[in-house]
Amino acid sequence: MSEPAAPPDATGLEFPCAYPLKLIGRRTPEFPERMLAIIQRRPGRLAGEPAERLSRDGTFLSLAVTVNVETRAELDALFRELHATGLVLFAL
Repeated sequence: MSEPAAPPDATGLEFPCAYPLKLIGRRTPEFPERMLAIIQRRPGRLAGEPAERLSRDGTFLSLAVTVNVETRAELDALFRELHATGLVLFAL
């Protein structure tokens, strides 16, 4: 029997959860490689295949992924680690 889900936090999320994440950065080979390397540091975090999409003029790249996270603290730490690379312009 599994444990009940934690109550929702202030954002309404219930953990553990699969969280859809969209990262936007400049179009470089390093951007998707570094983002996926960080996400995949914890086995089982990446849920499904990532999707890439170029901006209309090809300057920017968006990377859409779904990540499995156990707690709000883990999600916050992931956002901080991704932003710390200096490659993320926006994260949704």
